[in-house]
This record gives sequence, structure tokens and C-alpha cells, in this order.
Amino acid sequence: MGDRQKIVYITRRERFNAAHKLFNPKWTKEENEAFFGKCANHYYHGHNFELFVTVKGIANPDTGMVMDLKELKALIKEEVTEKLDHKNLNEDIDFLKGQMPSIENIIVAIWEILDAKITDGKLHYLKLIETENNFVEYYGE
Repeated sequence: MGDRQKIVYITRRERFNAAHKLFNPKWTKEENEAFFGKCANHYYHGHNFELFVTVKGIANPDTGMVMDLKELKALIKEEVTEKLDHKNLNEDIDFLKGQMPSIENIIVAIWEILDAKITDGKLHYLKLIETENNFVEYYGE
């Protein structure tokens, strides 16, 4: 290995359940249904989301860790999953107010929250899985 320090990437997976609907209030009901399909359901619909949070950095020589994964777990739980779990993303979430609760907008909002709180290492990547076939990835760009 030599004296060169290595950047490593650690990832924590968390889960939450939430409901939302995709509906643009500027459009008619018919336009929303044509574009969003079942996702525009007036009564909302739910997902079992999976969130992957990756932090990068150089392992601390005293701990061998970039970041204590227990701390990352607690941070995600306090700042994200406890706020989103079993909630209506259109109605209940302050940090999503005024925007479409698409997975694209949700992941950017989560990034902004976590990036400001992570002090050991640097937030590198988020992945949010909505269904087994639909997910979004974000690198803070």
C-alpha cells in the first residue's frame, strides 16, 4: 500500500414507506392522467423505498473508518427516514413543499439535507429505489 492514502466509498442502505401522487395543478385532470397515469391517482399510491447513501474519504488511521456507520445510520434515520416513513410526500414533508414529489426531486432534497450534515468524509452518491424497476441516482451535480 505504501504511504499513499486511499479514498474508499462506504454505503448505508435504509428503507422507508411513503405515499405520493404525481399531479401538476396547472394541468387538467385528464392531462395529468395522460402524462402520469396511475401515479396521478386522486387517492395517492405508496412505495417501499430503499435509500443508499455513499460517503467517500480516507480512512481515519485511528479507527480505520471513513465514517462510523452507526453515526451515518443515526443521521439518515433522524434527518430523512423518520421524516418520510409512513408519510404523504405531497402533504406532510416540509422540505418537499411546493414541488412535485417525484423520485428525482426527493433525492435532490435528501442530498441537500445530508450533504450539510456529513462531516467525516464527503457525501458522494445517493440511490433511491421506488420500485424494482424504477430508481434514481444522484451525485450532487
